Amino acid sequence: MGALKALVIGMGVLIVAGTVTLVVLLVQRAGGGLGAGGRWELALEAPEGTRIAGVAAAGEAVAVLLQRPEGERVVLVDPKRGQVVGEIRPGR
Repeated sequence: MGALKALVIGMGVLIVAGTVTLVVLLVQRAGGGLGAGGRWELALEAPEGTRIAGVAAAGEAVAVLLQRPEGERVVLVDPKRGQVVGEIRPGR
């Protein structure tokens, strides 16, 4: 009877451990590809005097409003890869 009780407790622990592992993996995969630290860095190449005027979510990208000496522009960054994927400049 003791062996059966130990077997049932052991299987219960395995079920709980498996469920916790499944939940952790689902949360990690749903969160995107930011890696272990959950953050990324990107150095935008810009001329002297450029400043970041704003940041906003834009669908799957992050829009960064830059104020440059020659005018404003919006740079689109893919947060999953940490790369610039586009740039929007006002027409003249």
